[in-house]
Amino acid sequence: MKMQLIQPFISAADCVLASTLQGPAKIGDLSMDEGGSLLHGPAVRIVIHGEIEGCIIVDMAPETAARVATTLAGEDIESSDQLISETVFELANMMIGNAVTLLNDHGYQFKVLPPEKHIQNKNVQSRTDMEETAIYFETSCGRIFLNICMRYNPRPRSDRMSMLTH
Repeated sequence: MKMQLIQPFISAADCVLASTLQGPAKIGDLSMDEGGSLLHGPAVRIVIHGEIEGCIIVDMAPETAARVATTLAGEDIESSDQLISETVFELANMMIGNAVTLLNDHGYQFKVLPPEKHIQNKNVQSRTDMEETAIYFETSCGRIFLNICMRYNPRPRSDRMSMLTH
């Protein structure tokens, strides 16, 4: 996998986590793997199609998600699965939105599909023809995991132009 496809997601996640959680986000281990990811808790999967394609999963343990929700709300959040899930969803949207902006600035043409919620203890299979990069960020709320399964998918210019007009 090209680092130029991974780096925007890592940079965006680092920036969003540091600013929204009001503290440093230390980047943990980076590993490249083939195969699926076992989710730790509430997770969001976002799929990208076009000149680059793949998916990104933002995932965290339930306790971490509860602390993130409390931090973002600015007050103690009672154990509301709905609110915690929505918080994870919004955090993933901010991270991916920033990464998409960086990728657009580099001239890549693609579409981002609506985010999908996933549940813990579920194994999410990535495509077998793509490498998966897994990284975590150590934050004041706990570890937040980012799995990136991405590849460059060059298409003839005519295909890219028709994709943009639809």
